[in-house]
Amino acid sequence: MPEGHTIHRIAKDHSPLLVGGPVAVSSPQGRFAESAALVDGAVLQRIEPYGKHLFYWWENGLVGHVHLGLFGKFRVARGQGPFPIEGQVRMRLSTEAGTVDLAGPTDCSIGSADDRDAIIARLGPDPLRRDAKADVALERMKRSKLPIGAVLLDQKVLAGVGNVFRAEALFVNGIHPQRVTNSCTPEELRAVWDTITAMLKQGVKDDRIVTVDRRKVPIPPGKVRRGDTTYVYHREICLKCGTAVQIVKLGGRACYFCPTCQPN
Repeated sequence: MPEGHTIHRIAKDHSPLLVGGPVAVSSPQGRFAESAALVDGAVLQRIEPYGKHLFYWWENGLVGHVHLGLFGKFRVARGQGPFPIEGQVRMRLSTEAGTVDLAGPTDCSIGSADDRDAIIARLGPDPLRRDAKADVALERMKRSKLPIGAVLLDQKVLAGVGNVFRAEALFVNGIHPQRVTNSCTPEELRAVWDTITAMLKQGVKDDRIVTVDRRKVPIPPGKVRRGDTTYVYHREICLKCGTAVQIVKLGGRACYFCPTCQPN
């Protein structure tokens, strides 16, 4: 499932293609056809990212919602080039600048601003947003008796964090993922928030996940394996100390950690 930096990057990259003019909206697959008709030809005013959610604000007052989930994926054809392979395309957005196809999302729907607000109300602060209230997330963390490795994946606590940033932020701060969250000091929780925020922002800039210190670990250009850009995630050996990386299942996902650098 894409983490928050990917969602914000999608909004940033797709906006020049789609925002500011009329958009042809269709559903080659057919499952979104009725909803697509509600906004077909309308002007798209903006694409708003929040955590792992995308909201499409249309001039007619309707708001689209996309949550990619585990299998959702966008494909883009710029200009008047060939359309991407249709496959099982749920939603197609087309302008003179290009075409964006969406396949396999967990949710793709059209609703109102109130529907958007109801979704946001269920989420914690998104560290990538200018209106993010860190104190809200920190207070929720401070009250939790669950392991911090589970809490960081809870979108009701903070939105946009996934498996990679969860593991890497805890490693950078030397916190064991099974440590009870309310046993962490306010300074430790603030450091985790700050680390996650910095990692997410760098992810938007790079359009990929690199959590290691590049001054010490050179990262080659182009496509690399995930374990080549992280300290413990998808690694067999801790990049810092050489200890065998261990895994514990928290929040329904495997959390990587170093027992030496993150003592329990």
